[in-house]
Amino acid sequence: MNITRKALAGLIAGALFLGTANAGELVIATDTSDPAPKKAFQYLVDRFRKENPDVTIKWNLFDHEGYKQSIRNFLNTNPPDVANWYAGNRMLPFVKAGLFEDVSDLWADESQPGGSMNENMGHAKKSMTIDGKQWGVPYTYYQWGVYYRKDLFEKHGIAVPANFDEFVAACAKLKAAGITPITIGSKYLWTTAGVFDYLNLRVNGYEFHMDLALGKVPYTDQRVQATFDAWDKLVKSGYFIENHAAYSWQEALTPMVKGEAAMYVMGNFAVAPLREAGLTDDQLGFFQFPEITPGLPKAEDAPTDTVHIPAKAKNKKDARRFLAFLARAEVQTEVNGILGQLPINNQSEVKDDKFLIAGLNMLNNAYAMAQFYDRDAPAEMAKAGMKGFQEYMVKPGRRDAILKRLEKARKRIYK
Repeated sequence: MNITRKALAGLIAGALFLGTANAGELVIATDTSDPAPKKAFQYLVDRFRKENPDVTIKWNLFDHEGYKQSIRNFLNTNPPDVANWYAGNRMLPFVKAGLFEDVSDLWADESQPGGSMNENMGHAKKSMTIDGKQWGVPYTYYQWGVYYRKDLFEKHGIAVPANFDEFVAACAKLKAAGITPITIGSKYLWTTAGVFDYLNLRVNGYEFHMDLALGKVPYTDQRVQATFDAWDKLVKSGYFIENHAAYSWQEALTPMVKGEAAMYVMGNFAVAPLREAGLTDDQLGFFQFPEITPGLPKAEDAPTDTVHIPAKAKNKKDARRFLAFLARAEVQTEVNGILGQLPINNQSEVKDDKFLIAGLNMLNNAYAMAQFYDRDAPAEMAKAGMKGFQEYMVKPGRRDAILKRLEKARKRIYK
Protein backbone atom coordinates (compact mmCIF):
# COMPACT_ATOMS: atom_id res chain seq x y z
CA MET A 1 0.00 0.00 0.00
CA ASN A 2 1.36 3.40 -0.93
CA ILE A 3 0.98 6.13 1.68
CA THR A 4 2.05 9.78 1.60
CA ARG A 5 4.42 11.21 4.17
CA LYS A 6 1.70 13.60 5.41
CA ALA A 7 -0.82 10.79 5.77
CA LEU A 8 1.73 8.66 7.63
CA ALA A 9 2.42 11.56 10.00
CA GLY A 10 -1.30 11.83 10.62
CA LEU A 11 -1.68 8.12 11.35
CA ILE A 12 1.26 8.16 13.74
CA ALA A 13 -0.02 11.24 15.55
CA GLY A 14 -3.49 9.76 15.81
CA ALA A 15 -2.11 6.48 17.10
CA LEU A 16 -0.39 8.26 19.98
CA PHE A 17 -3.79 9.01 21.46
CA LEU A 18 -4.69 5.33 21.74
CA GLY A 19 -4.83 4.20 25.30
CA THR A 20 -6.80 5.45 28.27
CA ALA A 21 -5.91 8.52 30.31
CA ASN A 22 -5.32 7.98 34.00
CA ALA A 23 -7.95 9.16 36.45
CA GLY A 24 -7.41 12.82 37.39
CA GLU A 25 -5.09 13.34 34.44
CA LEU A 26 -5.50 16.33 32.13
CA VAL A 27 -4.38 15.46 28.61
CA ILE A 28 -3.43 18.47 26.46
CA ALA A 29 -2.61 18.20 22.75
CA THR A 30 -1.04 21.03 20.74
CA ASP A 31 0.84 21.61 17.50
CA THR A 32 2.93 24.39 19.09
CA SER A 33 6.23 22.80 18.08
CA ASP A 34 8.04 25.91 16.80
CA PRO A 35 10.45 27.43 19.36
CA ALA A 36 8.43 30.43 20.60
CA PRO A 37 5.02 28.66 20.71
CA LYS A 38 6.63 25.65 22.40
CA LYS A 39 8.21 27.88 25.06
CA ALA A 40 4.92 29.72 25.54
CA PHE A 41 2.90 26.54 26.03
CA GLN A 42 5.55 25.14 28.37
CA TYR A 43 5.04 28.27 30.48
CA LEU A 44 1.28 27.64 30.48
CA VAL A 45 1.63 24.01 31.48
CA ASP A 46 4.14 24.80 34.24
CA ARG A 47 2.12 27.66 35.69
CA PHE A 48 -1.17 25.76 35.60
CA ARG A 49 0.50 22.76 37.25
CA LYS A 50 1.90 24.99 40.00
CA GLU A 51 -1.49 26.62 40.63
CA ASN A 52 -3.32 23.29 40.50
CA PRO A 53 -1.10 20.68 42.16
CA ASP A 54 -4.03 18.28 42.32
CA VAL A 55 -4.02 17.98 38.51
CA THR A 56 -1.61 15.67 36.69
CA ILE A 57 -0.87 17.00 33.20
CA LYS A 58 0.10 15.02 30.14
CA TRP A 59 1.11 17.29 27.26
CA ASN A 60 1.30 15.73 23.81
CA LEU A 61 3.22 18.01 21.41
CA PHE A 62 3.02 17.47 17.65
CA ASP A 63 4.34 19.03 14.48
CA HIS A 64 1.87 21.07 12.43
CA GLU A 65 1.36 18.61 9.59
CA GLY A 66 0.93 15.57 11.79
CA TYR A 67 -1.59 17.44 13.92
CA LYS A 68 -3.61 18.73 10.96
CA GLN A 69 -3.76 15.27 9.44
CA SER A 70 -4.81 13.53 12.65
CA ILE A 71 -7.02 15.95 14.60
CA ARG A 72 -10.36 14.81 13.19
CA ASN A 73 -9.40 11.20 13.82
CA PHE A 74 -8.41 11.66 17.44
CA LEU A 75 -11.35 13.96 18.20
CA ASN A 76 -13.62 11.11 17.09
CA THR A 77 -11.79 8.19 18.67
CA ASN A 78 -9.86 8.94 21.86
CA PRO A 79 -9.51 12.72 22.25
CA PRO A 80 -7.41 14.74 24.67
CA ASP A 81 -9.11 16.95 27.23
CA VAL A 82 -7.76 20.17 25.70
CA ALA A 83 -6.71 20.76 22.10
CA ASN A 84 -5.43 23.86 20.39
CA TRP A 85 -6.81 25.03 17.06
CA TYR A 86 -7.93 28.25 15.33
CA ALA A 87 -10.92 30.57 15.44
CA GLY A 88 -13.69 31.33 12.96
CA ASN A 89 -14.41 29.06 10.04
CA ARG A 90 -11.40 26.86 10.84
CA MET A 91 -13.27 25.50 13.89
CA LEU A 92 -16.63 25.33 12.10
CA PRO A 93 -16.31 21.74 10.75
CA PHE A 94 -15.52 20.40 14.23
CA VAL A 95 -18.39 22.33 15.80
CA LYS A 96 -20.86 21.14 13.16
CA ALA A 97 -19.64 17.57 13.62
CA GLY A 98 -20.26 17.80 17.37
CA LEU A 99 -16.56 17.39 18.21
CA PHE A 100 -16.03 20.58 20.25
CA GLU A 101 -17.69 21.38 23.58
CA ASP A 102 -19.93 24.41 24.09
CA VAL A 103 -18.15 26.69 26.61
CA SER A 104 -20.59 29.62 26.53
CA ASP A 105 -20.98 29.39 30.31
CA LEU A 106 -17.25 30.08 30.73
CA TRP A 107 -17.61 33.22 28.65
CA ALA A 108 -20.52 34.42 30.80
CA ASP A 109 -18.94 33.53 34.16
CA GLU A 110 -18.55 36.81 36.06
CA SER A 111 -16.78 35.15 38.99
CA GLN A 112 -13.54 34.87 37.03
CA PRO A 113 -10.65 37.09 38.19
CA GLY A 114 -10.88 40.43 36.38
CA GLY A 115 -14.38 39.82 35.06
CA SER A 116 -16.05 37.62 32.47
CA MET A 117 -14.68 36.76 29.04
CA ASN A 118 -17.73 38.51 27.60
CA GLU A 119 -16.43 41.72 29.17
CA ASN A 120 -12.71 41.28 28.58
CA MET A 121 -12.69 39.46 25.25
CA GLY A 122 -15.97 40.62 23.74
CA HIS A 123 -14.24 42.04 20.67
CA ALA A 124 -13.11 38.50 19.77
CA LYS A 125 -16.43 36.85 20.60
CA LYS A 126 -17.75 36.79 17.02
CA SER A 127 -14.82 34.70 15.85
CA MET A 128 -15.53 32.14 18.60
CA THR A 129 -19.31 32.05 18.08
CA ILE A 130 -21.29 29.58 15.97
CA ASP A 131 -25.06 29.19 16.29
CA GLY A 132 -25.04 31.74 19.11
CA LYS A 133 -22.65 29.73 21.29
CA GLN A 134 -18.93 29.95 22.09
CA TRP A 135 -16.79 26.90 21.37
CA GLY A 136 -13.36 27.72 22.73
CA VAL A 137 -11.08 30.38 24.20
CA PRO A 138 -8.66 32.54 22.19
CA TYR A 139 -5.31 33.42 23.71
CA THR A 140 -3.15 35.13 21.05
CA TYR A 141 -3.42 36.96 17.74
CA TYR A 142 -1.60 39.56 15.68
CA GLN A 143 -2.73 42.43 13.53
CA TRP A 144 -2.67 43.05 9.82
CA GLY A 145 -2.78 46.52 8.35
CA VAL A 146 -0.69 48.96 6.34
CA TYR A 147 2.99 49.38 7.23
CA TYR A 148 4.47 52.49 5.66
CA ARG A 149 7.52 54.70 5.36
CA LYS A 150 6.66 57.65 7.60
CA ASP A 151 9.62 59.62 6.34
CA LEU A 152 8.47 59.34 2.71
CA PHE A 153 4.96 60.40 3.62
CA GLU A 154 6.32 63.42 5.50
CA LYS A 155 8.75 64.35 2.73
CA HIS A 156 5.95 64.46 0.17
CA GLY A 157 3.33 66.04 2.40
CA ILE A 158 1.09 62.99 2.67
CA ALA A 159 -1.10 62.44 5.72
CA VAL A 160 -2.23 59.01 6.92
CA PRO A 161 -5.36 58.37 4.81
CA ALA A 162 -8.67 58.33 6.65
CA ASN A 163 -10.61 56.74 3.80
CA PHE A 164 -10.02 54.94 0.52
CA ASP A 165 -10.22 58.07 -1.64
CA GLU A 166 -7.41 59.57 0.41
CA PHE A 167 -5.49 56.28 0.15
CA VAL A 168 -5.77 56.31 -3.65
CA ALA A 169 -4.78 59.98 -3.73
CA ALA A 170 -1.70 59.19 -1.60
CA CYS A 171 -0.77 56.44 -4.07
CA ALA A 172 -1.08 58.88 -6.97
CA LYS A 173 1.14 61.42 -5.23
CA LEU A 174 3.79 58.83 -4.42
CA LYS A 175 3.83 57.49 -7.96
CA ALA A 176 4.19 61.01 -9.34
CA ALA A 177 7.25 61.39 -7.09
CA GLY A 178 8.81 58.26 -8.56
CA ILE A 179 8.01 56.02 -5.59
CA THR A 180 6.09 52.74 -5.93
CA PRO A 181 3.09 53.22 -3.64
CA ILE A 182 2.62 49.58 -2.54
CA THR A 183 5.07 46.70 -2.44
CA ILE A 184 3.93 43.08 -2.40
CA GLY A 185 5.48 39.69 -3.06
CA SER A 186 2.89 37.36 -4.53
CA LYS A 187 5.14 34.47 -5.52
CA TYR A 188 3.52 32.31 -2.84
CA LEU A 189 0.01 33.72 -3.43
CA TRP A 190 -1.18 34.27 0.16
CA THR A 191 -0.13 37.91 0.32
CA THR A 192 -2.78 38.73 -2.31
CA ALA A 193 -5.40 37.29 0.03
CA GLY A 194 -4.56 39.92 2.63
CA VAL A 195 -5.31 42.67 0.14
CA PHE A 196 -8.53 40.96 -0.97
CA ASP A 197 -9.66 40.45 2.63
CA TYR A 198 -9.30 44.11 3.51
CA LEU A 199 -10.95 45.38 0.36
CA ASN A 200 -13.88 43.01 0.80
CA LEU A 201 -14.20 43.70 4.54
CA ARG A 202 -14.22 47.44 3.89
CA VAL A 203 -16.56 47.33 0.86
CA ASN A 204 -19.05 44.71 2.09
CA GLY A 205 -18.42 44.07 5.79
CA TYR A 206 -17.60 41.15 8.04
CA GLU A 207 -20.84 39.16 7.67
CA PHE A 208 -20.67 39.21 3.88
CA HIS A 209 -16.99 38.28 3.96
CA MET A 210 -17.77 35.26 6.15
CA ASP A 211 -20.68 34.23 3.93
CA LEU A 212 -18.36 34.33 0.92
CA ALA A 213 -15.81 32.18 2.75
CA LEU A 214 -18.58 29.72 3.64
CA GLY A 215 -19.61 29.39 0.00
CA LYS A 216 -22.97 31.13 0.45
CA VAL A 217 -22.27 33.90 -2.07
CA PRO A 218 -21.35 33.57 -5.77
CA TYR A 219 -18.00 35.03 -6.77
CA THR A 220 -19.85 36.69 -9.64
CA ASP A 221 -22.11 38.55 -7.19
CA GLN A 222 -22.22 42.31 -7.74
CA ARG A 223 -20.91 42.88 -4.23
CA VAL A 224 -17.77 40.90 -5.07
CA GLN A 225 -17.55 42.91 -8.28
CA ALA A 226 -17.63 46.06 -6.13
CA THR A 227 -14.62 44.76 -4.18
CA PHE A 228 -12.74 44.29 -7.45
CA ASP A 229 -13.83 47.76 -8.59
CA ALA A 230 -11.94 49.13 -5.59
CA TRP A 231 -8.99 46.85 -6.36
CA ASP A 232 -8.99 48.09 -9.95
CA LYS A 233 -8.21 51.58 -8.69
CA LEU A 234 -4.92 50.27 -7.32
CA VAL A 235 -4.01 47.61 -9.88
CA LYS A 236 -4.93 49.38 -13.11
CA SER A 237 -3.24 52.57 -11.95
CA GLY A 238 0.04 50.72 -11.45
CA TYR A 239 0.23 51.34 -7.73
CA PHE A 240 1.66 47.90 -6.89
CA ILE A 241 5.29 47.02 -7.48
CA GLU A 242 6.12 45.56 -10.89
CA ASN A 243 6.92 41.85 -11.23
CA HIS A 244 5.55 41.10 -7.77
CA ALA A 245 4.80 37.50 -8.79
CA ALA A 246 8.55 36.89 -8.87
CA TYR A 247 9.07 37.93 -5.23
CA SER A 248 8.45 36.23 -1.90
CA TRP A 249 6.96 38.42 0.80
CA GLN A 250 10.42 38.84 2.34
CA GLU A 251 12.01 39.86 -0.97
CA ALA A 252 9.29 42.48 -1.41
CA LEU A 253 10.50 44.18 1.77
CA THR A 254 13.69 45.32 0.02
CA PRO A 255 12.10 48.14 -2.05
CA MET A 256 10.54 49.46 1.14
CA VAL A 257 13.85 49.35 2.98
CA LYS A 258 15.54 51.19 0.08
CA GLY A 259 12.82 53.86 -0.01
CA GLU A 260 11.70 52.76 -3.47
CA ALA A 261 8.25 51.70 -2.18
CA ALA A 262 6.17 53.29 0.54
CA MET A 263 3.55 50.82 1.83
CA TYR A 264 2.92 47.13 2.44
CA VAL A 265 -0.40 45.50 3.40
CA MET A 266 1.01 42.88 5.72
CA GLY A 267 0.96 41.21 9.15
CA ASN A 268 2.96 42.42 12.12
CA PHE A 269 5.58 39.72 11.57
CA ALA A 270 7.04 42.02 8.89
CA VAL A 271 8.27 44.47 11.53
CA ALA A 272 11.19 42.37 12.77
CA PRO A 273 12.85 41.89 9.34
CA LEU A 274 12.28 45.56 8.48
CA ARG A 275 14.04 46.57 11.69
CA GLU A 276 16.80 44.04 11.08
CA ALA A 277 17.30 45.54 7.62
CA GLY A 278 17.97 48.93 9.18
CA LEU A 279 14.66 50.82 9.26
CA THR A 280 14.15 52.76 12.48
CA ASP A 281 10.87 53.31 14.24
CA ASP A 282 11.10 56.95 13.18
CA GLN A 283 11.02 55.80 9.57
CA LEU A 284 8.43 53.04 9.90
CA GLY A 285 4.77 53.49 10.77
CA PHE A 286 1.48 51.59 10.82
CA PHE A 287 -2.12 52.51 10.06
CA GLN A 288 -5.45 50.74 9.90
CA PHE A 289 -6.65 49.86 6.40
CA PRO A 290 -8.92 52.80 5.56
CA GLU A 291 -12.68 52.96 5.28
CA ILE A 292 -14.29 52.34 1.87
CA THR A 293 -18.04 52.08 2.50
CA PRO A 294 -18.89 54.98 4.85
CA GLY A 295 -20.07 53.92 8.28
CA LEU A 296 -19.40 50.21 7.80
CA PRO A 297 -18.07 48.69 11.06
CA LYS A 298 -14.37 47.89 10.69
CA ALA A 299 -13.39 44.25 11.02
CA GLU A 300 -9.74 43.26 10.90
CA ASP A 301 -7.64 40.33 9.75
CA ALA A 302 -6.28 38.93 13.00
CA PRO A 303 -5.35 35.23 12.83
CA THR A 304 -6.26 33.87 16.25
CA ASP A 305 -4.98 30.80 18.10
CA THR A 306 -7.45 29.06 20.37
CA VAL A 307 -7.95 26.18 22.80
CA HIS A 308 -10.96 23.86 22.88
CA ILE A 309 -12.46 21.04 24.89
CA PRO A 310 -13.24 18.04 22.71
CA ALA A 311 -16.85 16.92 23.13
CA LYS A 312 -15.70 13.39 24.02
CA ALA A 313 -13.01 14.51 26.49
CA LYS A 314 -12.76 12.44 29.68
CA ASN A 315 -11.69 15.19 32.11
CA LYS A 316 -13.87 18.16 31.23
CA LYS A 317 -13.79 19.54 34.78
CA ASP A 318 -10.06 20.25 34.72
CA ALA A 319 -10.21 21.18 31.05
CA ARG A 320 -12.63 23.97 31.92
CA ARG A 321 -10.26 25.11 34.68
CA PHE A 322 -7.48 25.27 32.11
CA LEU A 323 -9.54 27.36 29.65
CA ALA A 324 -10.57 29.78 32.40
CA PHE A 325 -6.90 30.01 33.46
CA LEU A 326 -5.81 30.74 29.89
CA ALA A 327 -8.34 33.57 29.59
CA ARG A 328 -6.91 35.50 32.56
CA ALA A 329 -5.30 38.85 31.80
CA GLU A 330 -1.97 38.25 33.52
CA VAL A 331 -1.60 34.80 31.94
CA GLN A 332 -2.18 36.22 28.46
CA THR A 333 0.26 39.03 29.21
CA GLU A 334 3.02 36.54 29.97
CA VAL A 335 2.34 34.07 27.18
CA ASN A 336 2.19 36.80 24.54
CA GLY A 337 5.37 38.34 25.88
CA ILE A 338 7.01 35.03 24.99
CA LEU A 339 5.27 34.84 21.60
CA GLY A 340 5.86 38.48 20.69
CA GLN A 341 2.17 38.74 19.80
CA LEU A 342 -1.00 40.28 21.20
CA PRO A 343 -3.19 39.07 24.07
CA ILE A 344 -6.94 38.83 23.52
CA ASN A 345 -7.91 39.93 27.04
CA ASN A 346 -8.24 43.70 26.95
CA GLN A 347 -6.99 43.93 30.55
CA SER A 348 -3.66 42.39 29.55
CA GLU A 349 -0.48 44.37 28.95
CA VAL A 350 1.91 44.32 26.02
CA LYS A 351 5.59 45.10 26.01
CA ASP A 352 6.67 48.62 25.08
CA ASP A 353 6.62 48.20 21.30
CA LYS A 354 4.79 50.82 19.27
CA PHE A 355 3.52 48.34 16.68
CA LEU A 356 2.16 45.91 19.25
CA ILE A 357 0.51 48.80 21.10
CA ALA A 358 -1.00 50.14 17.85
CA GLY A 359 -2.26 46.66 17.00
CA LEU A 360 -3.70 46.13 20.47
CA ASN A 361 -5.60 49.41 20.37
CA MET A 362 -6.93 48.65 16.89
CA LEU A 363 -8.03 45.07 17.65
CA ASN A 364 -9.53 45.92 21.04
CA ASN A 365 -11.85 48.29 19.18
CA ALA A 366 -12.51 46.11 16.15
CA TYR A 367 -16.04 45.12 15.17
CA ALA A 368 -14.90 41.54 14.50
CA MET A 369 -11.85 39.52 13.52
CA ALA A 370 -11.49 37.62 10.27
CA GLN A 371 -8.96 34.80 10.32
CA PHE A 372 -7.40 35.41 6.88
CA TYR A 373 -8.71 34.03 3.60
CA ASP A 374 -6.81 30.73 3.68
CA ARG A 375 -8.13 30.00 7.19
CA ASP A 376 -11.69 31.24 6.64
CA ALA A 377 -12.22 29.39 3.34
CA PRO A 378 -11.76 25.63 2.83
CA ALA A 379 -8.27 24.69 1.63
CA GLU A 380 -9.34 23.88 -1.94
CA MET A 381 -11.29 27.14 -2.32
CA ALA A 382 -8.49 29.14 -0.73
CA LYS A 383 -6.00 27.69 -3.19
CA ALA A 384 -8.20 28.51 -6.17
CA GLY A 385 -9.03 31.95 -4.82
CA MET A 386 -5.46 33.01 -4.13
CA LYS A 387 -4.33 31.76 -7.52
CA GLY A 388 -7.07 33.87 -9.05
CA PHE A 389 -6.17 36.93 -7.00
CA GLN A 390 -2.55 36.76 -8.12
CA GLU A 391 -3.56 36.28 -11.76
CA TYR A 392 -5.89 39.28 -11.52
CA MET A 393 -3.12 41.45 -10.08
CA VAL A 394 -0.86 40.50 -13.00
CA LYS A 395 -3.56 40.57 -15.68
CA PRO A 396 -6.50 42.68 -14.45
CA GLY A 397 -8.17 42.39 -17.86
CA ARG A 398 -8.93 38.77 -17.01
CA ARG A 399 -11.05 39.75 -14.01
CA ASP A 400 -14.42 38.49 -15.31
CA ALA A 401 -12.97 35.19 -16.51
CA ILE A 402 -11.23 34.71 -13.15
CA LEU A 403 -14.39 35.36 -11.15
CA LYS A 404 -16.37 32.97 -13.36
CA ARG A 405 -13.70 30.33 -12.77
CA LEU A 406 -13.84 30.91 -9.00
CA GLU A 407 -17.62 30.63 -9.10
CA LYS A 408 -17.32 27.31 -10.90
CA ALA A 409 -14.89 26.17 -8.20
CA ARG A 410 -17.26 27.37 -5.45
CA LYS A 411 -20.14 25.30 -6.83
CA ARG A 412 -17.95 22.21 -6.96
CA ILE A 413 -16.16 22.62 -3.63
CA TYR A 414 -19.16 23.48 -1.45
CA LYS A 415 -21.46 20.86 -2.93
